[in-house]
Amino acid sequence: MDELSNRKDLPMMTEKDMLNLLLSTNSELGESEPEIAARIGEQMLHMNLNPLPKSIRVRIRDICSRVNPGNTALIGGGIGHLSAWLFDLWSTTSVDELSRNRPHTFRIIEPGSRFGVIIDRLIRRYDATAWAKVISRPWSEIFAETASWNASSVASPQINMESTIPLPSNLIIIDLPEEDRSEVANSAFELLAPNGILIVQEPEVPTGDVGESEKGQELTPAQKKVDSFNKWIKLVKYAHDNHTVGFTEVSGGTLAVLIKNE
Repeated sequence: MDELSNRKDLPMMTEKDMLNLLLSTNSELGESEPEIAARIGEQMLHMNLNPLPKSIRVRIRDICSRVNPGNTALIGGGIGHLSAWLFDLWSTTSVDELSRNRPHTFRIIEPGSRFGVIIDRLIRRYDATAWAKVISRPWSEIFAETASWNASSVASPQINMESTIPLPSNLIIIDLPEEDRSEVANSAFELLAPNGILIVQEPEVPTGDVGESEKGQELTPAQKKVDSFNKWIKLVKYAHDNHTVGFTEVSGGTLAVLIKNE
């Protein structure tokens, strides 16, 4: 929370007050969809893709507006809908605002190479090639390589290698299908720097009897949903006991913010 509390325009406040401020609406930014994002949203509908609810997109943007993002990653780039909201936030003509709020690096993880091409065009459209990049590989591979690099750099700091995504990770945003969020959130949280922030939509609570899973057989979609939710609850409990976690409910769902303590 230090990055938020160190803002000169904010009075000294308790951790609870800072968390409430972080999760609140930024009325100065409004709720109008940026022009480029609106066009991408229309394209998604033609492609039968489901965008994040607008209320979730707005609140993610609002949260990002209140932190110094440093090294930022968006896991689940799609065709760039949420990315366009963030580029609109960070691409400003004010030099002072730009130096204070724009990420040092912004990595958009999207394994679909076709979608990666679309995101790369979006990056160039916002003239962000100096600090933004799309990585068209699965998160599982990226996490394994980055975690391995991180361990190696601690054991042998003289080795001069670059991690797959820039570390330390100060801000990670997850925009993935519900069944994938929990597992990715668990691994992504490991890469956060002290005071780093993870933003993800909370999965829905499973309902109904899904039956017992049998050894050696693949889980049914309903059982996978329960398994994913159990992993989510385990992560939230760990974050609550050892770090900082907050939730904000909006019309499209519940957004969770997990902050790694020092």
